[in-house]
Amino acid sequence: MTNTPANDRWFQNRAEELIHMQQLKRVELFNGRAAMLGIVIGILTEAITGSGIAHQIGLGALVDGYAACRTQFLPFCF
Repeated sequence: MTNTPANDRWFQNRAEELIHMQQLKRVELFNGRAAMLGIVIGILTEAITGSGIAHQIGLGALVDGYAACRTQFLPFCF
């Protein structure tokens, strides 16, 4: 069997796909671990300080209902 340019191109494209999939798996694994770490840190901070995760990231007023009643984006009030 001789290698034609079409076969060479197919093998190169397939190799690129496999490399891309391996990189994607590593990146997604890292993202998942980072997200889990962030949630654990948020929960630990909530346990230590007593303020919830929404308060920690600055959305406490929406959770409390104060700012939610004054916005035109929410059709209801808490």
